[in-house]
Amino acid sequence: MECSSEVKCSLCVVGIQALAEMDRWQEVLSWVLQYYQVPEKLPPKVLELCVLLYSKMQEPGAMLEAANTWLQDPDNLGLPEYRTLAELHLHRVLLPLGYLSEAEKLVVGSAAFSEEQRLDALQAISTARQQQKHKHSDSEENQKLNQEGSFSNKFLSLLMLLRRLWDSTVSHFFALPFRKSLLAALILCLLVVRFDPASPSSLPILCKLAQIFHWIREAMFSSSYQLPIHD
Repeated sequence: MECSSEVKCSLCVVGIQALAEMDRWQEVLSWVLQYYQVPEKLPPKVLELCVLLYSKMQEPGAMLEAANTWLQDPDNLGLPEYRTLAELHLHRVLLPLGYLSEAEKLVVGSAAFSEEQRLDALQAISTARQQQKHKHSDSEENQKLNQEGSFSNKFLSLLMLLRRLWDSTVSHFFALPFRKSLLAALILCLLVVRFDPASPSSLPILCKLAQIFHWIREAMFSSSYQLPIHD
């Protein structure tokens, strides 16, 4: 019976290597489970190869449930390979996935780790937590910068739109006949300056406005325009 189990394990090891070489590594776990039915019955060597393979292919999450199930099974606690597989699960599955609470639970709650190994593992978890916080902080900062950049772009687009609208308005304004454009300028002054055109004191202002407006129109439509010189 023991010989049969060893042969079966050896055949699975060869099969895992063959699937990996054929670039069918995604099928490895489901393939070995066809022979062992449940993860907790996997031989330590087979489980180790699966963890290493999926970790190398940057898919450690595929082994999360299987490795957890194997490590929690009471029949596996006394196996000499248990400590190696616990460390492998910690460094190749839990930490890369960012499952830091689960990693702490494994290290603190398992008798497989020596005191020195436990301290080293907790230090690795602490380092991973700091890196996780740093990445989260960088992500928030980048998101904030992106939002600010988006706001700046929208504001710039709005300014450009207002500029085009202003240019269009000015062009349309000066395309009007003189009297109509003068009337529009007068209305604008009434709205902005708020003076009374019926007041005698407003007459010089109106005359000056008409003169200035006439000069502006001449400057807009004549490249050789020169301001009149008054003695």
